[in-house]
Amino acid sequence: MNLNGSIALFQYWNRLRHGRPAPRRTEVEPADIKALLADTFILEKDTRGEAVFRLAGTRLCATYGRELKGFSFPSLWREKDQRLVSRLMQGVFDQQSAVLVNYEGISRGGYSCRFELLALPLNGGAEHPRCLGVVNSAEKPFWLGADPMTDAAIESVRVIDPDKEMAALNNRTPIAAPSLAPTELEHANPSGAFGGARRVRHLVVLEGGREEE
Repeated sequence: MNLNGSIALFQYWNRLRHGRPAPRRTEVEPADIKALLADTFILEKDTRGEAVFRLAGTRLCATYGRELKGFSFPSLWREKDQRLVSRLMQGVFDQQSAVLVNYEGISRGGYSCRFELLALPLNGGAEHPRCLGVVNSAEKPFWLGADPMTDAAIESVRVIDPDKEMAALNNRTPIAAPSLAPTELEHANPSGAFGGARRVRHLVVLEGGREEE
C-alpha cells in the first residue's frame, strides 16, 4: 500500500478485527472514518452471486459520473479484466482475503489516471458477506470528477497477509506532521516591535495590529 487512504482504512479494519479473519460489519462506525467516506465503498452479493455496490462515497461516484449503488463492480473494468475482478471479490467474500489492486482509469475524454483500490472482508454471516473498500488516485488532475471514468485496466494485484502488512507498515519511517487539532503548542516571550509571538500548530503567530489614535 502506497496511498494514505488505503493505509488508514487498512489500519482501522485491522484494529476492528482483533486477530479475526474479518471484523463484523456492525462494528464499522462511519464516524470513525469520516475523512475517508467520500472514497469508500461497500460491496454485497446480488442474487446471481455477483459483487455489486451497496454503498459508494460521493467522490467515488463523481469519479465515475454516476450513482454507483446497485451497479456491478466488475463492470467498471474492461472486459478482459472482469473475470479476474469477479474472482478476486469472491475471494474477499468467501475466503475473507484482503486484496490490493492498482489500475489505470481512462476517462471519457481520453485522459488517464492511476488508482489504488483496497478491498477488505466484513463478516456479515454466511448469507450476507460484505466487502469494505477504498479507491484513491495517485494524482489529482484538474479533470478528475468532471470527466468520468469509462474504462479501467488492471496493472497489478496483490492478496494481502494482514499480519505481515501491519509489520511492514510499522517499519516505515514515520513522517512528521502537524497535529490536526488547532491547539497552541507553546508560547514565546514578548520580543521585537510586535510585542510577542506564539506558536499555533506549525505557524508562528505574531501579536500586533494598528495602534489606536
